[in-house]
Amino acid sequence: MKSAVAALLGLTVSAPALAAGQLPRTVVPLVYDIQIRPDAKAMTFTGTESVTIDVKQATQTIQLNAADLTIGTATFDGRPASVKTDAAAQRLTVTLPKAASVGRHTLSFAWTGKINQSAAGLFAIDYTNTDGSSSRMLATQFEAPDARRFAPMWDEPAFKAKFRLSAVAPEQQLAFSNMPASAITKQADGTQLYRFAETPLMSSYLLFLGMGDMERKTAMAGNVEIGIISRKGVVDQGDYALASAKTLLAYYNEYFGQPYPLPKMDMIAGPGSSQFFGAMENWGAIFYFENELLFDPKRATESGRQRIYTVVAHEMAHQWFGDLVTMAWWDDLWLNEGFASWMEGKSSADLVPAWKSEAAAVSGEREGAMGIDATAATHPIIRKIETVDQIGEAFDGITYSKGQAVIGMLESTLGPDVFRKGIRSYMAKYKYGNTVTEQLWAELSAAAGKPVAEIAHDFTLQGGVPLVTMTGARCAGGTTTATMTQGRFGLDAASRVPQTWHVPLVVGTLGGAQTSTIVTGTAPSNVTIKGCGTVVLNRGKGSYTRVMYDEAGHAAIVRDYAKLDLADRLGTLGDDFALAAGGYQDLSRYFDVMAKVGPASDPLEWSSVAGALGRITGLYDKTPLEAPLRARSVKILSPVLTQIGFEPKPGESPLTSNLRETLVGRLGVNGDTGVADRARRYVAALATDPTAIPPSIRQPILSTYAVNATPAEWDALLALTKAEKNPVAKNRFVSLLGAARNPAIAGRALDLLKTDTISAPQKAGLLRAVAGSHPDLAFDWAVANRTLVDGFIEDSSRAGYIVGLGAGSNDPAMPRKITAYADKYLAASSRGGVTRSLSAIAVRKAAAAQLQPAVSKWVAQ
Repeated sequence: MKSAVAALLGLTVSAPALAAGQLPRTVVPLVYDIQIRPDAKAMTFTGTESVTIDVKQATQTIQLNAADLTIGTATFDGRPASVKTDAAAQRLTVTLPKAASVGRHTLSFAWTGKINQSAAGLFAIDYTNTDGSSSRMLATQFEAPDARRFAPMWDEPAFKAKFRLSAVAPEQQLAFSNMPASAITKQADGTQLYRFAETPLMSSYLLFLGMGDMERKTAMAGNVEIGIISRKGVVDQGDYALASAKTLLAYYNEYFGQPYPLPKMDMIAGPGSSQFFGAMENWGAIFYFENELLFDPKRATESGRQRIYTVVAHEMAHQWFGDLVTMAWWDDLWLNEGFASWMEGKSSADLVPAWKSEAAAVSGEREGAMGIDATAATHPIIRKIETVDQIGEAFDGITYSKGQAVIGMLESTLGPDVFRKGIRSYMAKYKYGNTVTEQLWAELSAAAGKPVAEIAHDFTLQGGVPLVTMTGARCAGGTTTATMTQGRFGLDAASRVPQTWHVPLVVGTLGGAQTSTIVTGTAPSNVTIKGCGTVVLNRGKGSYTRVMYDEAGHAAIVRDYAKLDLADRLGTLGDDFALAAGGYQDLSRYFDVMAKVGPASDPLEWSSVAGALGRITGLYDKTPLEAPLRARSVKILSPVLTQIGFEPKPGESPLTSNLRETLVGRLGVNGDTGVADRARRYVAALATDPTAIPPSIRQPILSTYAVNATPAEWDALLALTKAEKNPVAKNRFVSLLGAARNPAIAGRALDLLKTDTISAPQKAGLLRAVAGSHPDLAFDWAVANRTLVDGFIEDSSRAGYIVGLGAGSNDPAMPRKITAYADKYLAASSRGGVTRSLSAIAVRKAAAAQLQPAVSKWVAQ
């Protein structure tokens, strides 16, 4: 039976309707038996496979996916079959001698493929060992549609099958996959044949193969072996992730009510980079780029340590939400990414309370989501996906951060115990299967004993941010009555269309009672709260909405700001700044609240203020307001750094450590001479001591040096880059080469892109770094060198990469240039990145004009 939302989306809950370009369901794979023989030196590989298939309907043609593969032979039940490849559709059509009967058959192929330089299909990571020798690691990246570059497959998430993978590895090299090796056999030519155990039912994009001169370290968590696999000499840097994973595995086993079903869970550190992702949740073989997994105490900051924990928490959450239960099609990608994003915060809040993860999400992920969602570039969380480029575009802030916020809102509304009951039921019912979002709503509704879809549909089937406004409040007889209206919050004209939601909202009085309500429609509605006092809207900031107060209400919030809970203080800072940027209220309201952030305030508040000051300054880059804004920012933030100091104090909060990084970086970018001079001294010392910079401030010190670099200092940075053997540090140095504020130096960075000094992934990072300070220069260079740029960009990023370089431009001509580029080179279905870039430019321009009077007045004070 179709539900209302399923009908709206063209979906049946039990069997999703096929999107354009999807494979027919007349033939499905059951078991793949694949053998791969890579030639890492030649950057090619050969492969053979036999697939046990189930023919559901008699057919003489079978369609599956293949990309960049040269098919040598194809047989059906041992008899030759003909093949035809459609490169544009990434599809392989097999024509049989006669129609296949209904039932099980065997389809076999032999092929050759290429090993890529960037992360798509089977790819290589080149790096330098600790002894200075060169190595090449091989790994795979299949999400979203790149398993088809590895082997002919039904490369869609709904075609779950079992995989038996074998691979030939050079002598002494380690090979690894989703499952443990069941046999390792030495071959006559000295190579080793690894046979891996059969996987559970899973989607093709979760298959993994890696090999190289690696080492593995393990720990047991119950009956599961957790492993760290890294280049040789650094595996001990995985100890932090290994210990974190043990704790998280027990937490997730209990939370989901389903024990982790594989015998092992490897976490693999790749010493490279990607412009598309940092880690990938391959079932039982989670791949991370090294900076996301290994903790180097001589180089890593506290925020880097926390980042490792949350990335591990995110990818491990996927082992259930995404791997055990998988979305049926990419329309529902948020079921994977939104939930894993929420779960990383949930687990962090429960297991490491010192990080204050729930409060941090208010000023972090929540603001990031609303920043996109309040523009013309927004889209529903559940979106229609039809092309490969659209799949890549779906991995954005709406899918991740808004998805996270909506999941958090539902948990807040239903209560954590009821919400978890629904999640456990969902896991138990659909394990090893595929789902659509409606099936999640059904389980949560059953657990709650009431429908959740009315709220959930509003936040997943339409884009945009609600705005709840308190138009007045009065207290009589010991009861406060607040009057509220609802509309849509927008940062540009396109996002200010009439729209409403069922907004769950907690409203309370400061230090008094609170009540839960649902704000619906545009007509004014009243809510009553026992007691009198300052009214706090969206208390705890559990709901995904902006809130705005009338004059008296806001004055009371400012007066009692210090008495608010931390989440409400952070939410007020975020709402007031955004409301000013959108023209809903004057920026003076934000400055009034900001003035209440003082020496005793939480580090998260100061981090929020530092971020807002950076955004304000960025609006007036290369205008007369830039210099006074930088000076005012230094005046506000410098005393805070003086208070906490450059060096960590014994027993200080991790959030204080994070704030130190933020302040050093912000002050350095703003030209604080003390910070800039210190950065020069530290970087000069790197020539003889690669760990001369204290790890607590290493990254912001390097950024300060790079931004303010002179030509001679840039030369010194280039020399450090070339000499660096640590691949993570080297990648960081490469990005710093593009950070200089001096445009002539930025031009020298661009010249590197035409050399072999750096790798293809590093070139993508360097060009993007140049765009940070010089978007016009970077965009124009990329257009003029489009073929070169396309050669070092991953296919999944190609549609949005070049147009994204211009997104930071304030040049009135840039929107026309982006549009002209898109008209010439991009299909109409591949323009999500274009929309985001044009929207970012328009929003920034509108905000600069809107805020200029208040900013001018403020800097003159």
